[in-house]
Amino acid sequence: MACVTRDDVIKEVGEIDDVTIAEIIGTGATAEELAEAQAWIANSDALIKAGKPLPSGRVRELVDILEELETDEEDDNVAGAVVGEG
Repeated sequence: MACVTRDDVIKEVGEIDDVTIAEIIGTGATAEELAEAQAWIANSDALIKAGKPLPSGRVRELVDILEELETDEEDDNVAGAVVGEG
């Protein structure tokens, strides 16, 4: 199986920064592994209830990268205090 490409990453994850794309490609994962990692991010409870073993290896690496990406996006969306109010 071929390693995931930049186009594969953008297709699966959406527009993200070049550093994260490079991290994902650097794992040596396949497009199928990236899709599996996305499935774990989207609905881990259902996969666990279905008896699917927890992700390991490259899929685990991808889950970690994607979770960090989601955390960064959430941090960007948190409103800060307005200066002068309070």
